Amino acid sequence: MGKTEDNLKAAFAGESQARNKYTFFAAVAKKEGYHYIAKILEESADNERRHAKDHLSLMGGIGDTTANLKAAVEGENYETTDMYPTF
Repeated sequence: MGKTEDNLKAAFAGESQARNKYTFFAAVAKKEGYHYIAKILEESADNERRHAKDHLSLMGGIGDTTANLKAAVEGENYETTDMYPTF
């Protein structure tokens, strides 16, 4: 794996994690009545989603529905059979 691919994978992971955090933070802000802050966090999360999509696209990670479904199944299978059992 080359440096560019390593950087894209790291960027994708970072943007994806930030998106989830901001989405979770927005839900808390909304629940606490901070609707404007929730809106800012939701917009930030959407920006991070777009960034992550761009990185994944550059890595060739978004295909047609058949390829996407296969990748999703493989990812979930890896988590249940290999990743989590080693924890």
